[in-house]
Amino acid sequence: MTKNLGVGIIGCGNISAAYLQLAPMFKGYDIVAVADINMANARARASEFNVRADTVDDLLASSDVDLVINLTIPAAHVGVSRAILQAGKHVYSEKPFVLSLSEAEELGDIAKENNLRIGSAPDTYMGGSHQMARSLIDAGAIGKVTSGTAVVLSSGMEDWHPNPDFFFQKGGGPILDLGPYYICNLVQLLGPVQKVTSFTGMASDTRTIRNGPRNGETVPVETPTTIHSVLSFANGAIITLLASWDVWASNHPIMELYGTNGTMDLPDPNFFGGNGVGWGKGGKSKGKGKGKISDVDKSGWAHVGAGAEWNWAAGSECAAAAEAVPGWPPAAAWSQTAPEAATSP
Repeated sequence: MTKNLGVGIIGCGNISAAYLQLAPMFKGYDIVAVADINMANARARASEFNVRADTVDDLLASSDVDLVINLTIPAAHVGVSRAILQAGKHVYSEKPFVLSLSEAEELGDIAKENNLRIGSAPDTYMGGSHQMARSLIDAGAIGKVTSGTAVVLSSGMEDWHPNPDFFFQKGGGPILDLGPYYICNLVQLLGPVQKVTSFTGMASDTRTIRNGPRNGETVPVETPTTIHSVLSFANGAIITLLASWDVWASNHPIMELYGTNGTMDLPDPNFFGGNGVGWGKGGKSKGKGKGKISDVDKSGWAHVGAGAEWNWAAGSECAAAAEAVPGWPPAAAWSQTAPEAATSP
């Protein structure tokens, strides 16, 4: 009988709960231990999910841990991932993988020298609705894609996260935090990006936490919070990407692609599932200047639905990382409970 892959987690913040909650849905690996620089956080998560609480050094030295999931803050990703690889263990990192090309190349060299694997979020593009969109584009459902838009706008992470400081430090901001979902999905749909031009801004140099025990506390902002970009793809498509934490409300559709034979309305790539994919041509906006897809008369449009909430991705990310480990049976990773059974962490 093949031994399950032993998995450890470093970083016991908010997102760790999703990984630990969703892990039992997948076969072939077991999360056996968690660690954090704050041992109180590690012990709390360990008690909640019946796993072992280790120090970071102890987890890296553990013989029952084969792969480590790096859930630390972005600025710490490269250092923690480096330590994991140097301990002889495979690594899977939350996004952003690293903060520079040189950091990525360094980790790649260490992994290659030690015959180890590196993986990184996001994997939400593997969701059914996103893959359906890819198959429709490949089949020419909207003709040649010439342009499009991708939009992720909100009033900021301080609205819901109890400790949002790192979102506004180096390695944070809407592009490095949320941008990977949107850009990754665009790349899997359209191919590589050839050129990029961007403008950035910052509405305020401070943010006020609006939830939890630190409600009312002010944190500094050290990174742009609004980024407007134009991405020129190798296939000729030109996509406008708007990412901001300075917007209170918006009618922009999340993602649209415009082809020579129609328009495609895509679900939010921040989530594994979604409300499906719509595509077609014709129809006029019901409200002058509104321009949002829900205002368009889409009678005659085709539509394919999909399920599964975003948080199922946390378990599938770990399974996908485990699947990449040499000698580990990939079929086991995908023998899981139906994704629609997932609930929010």
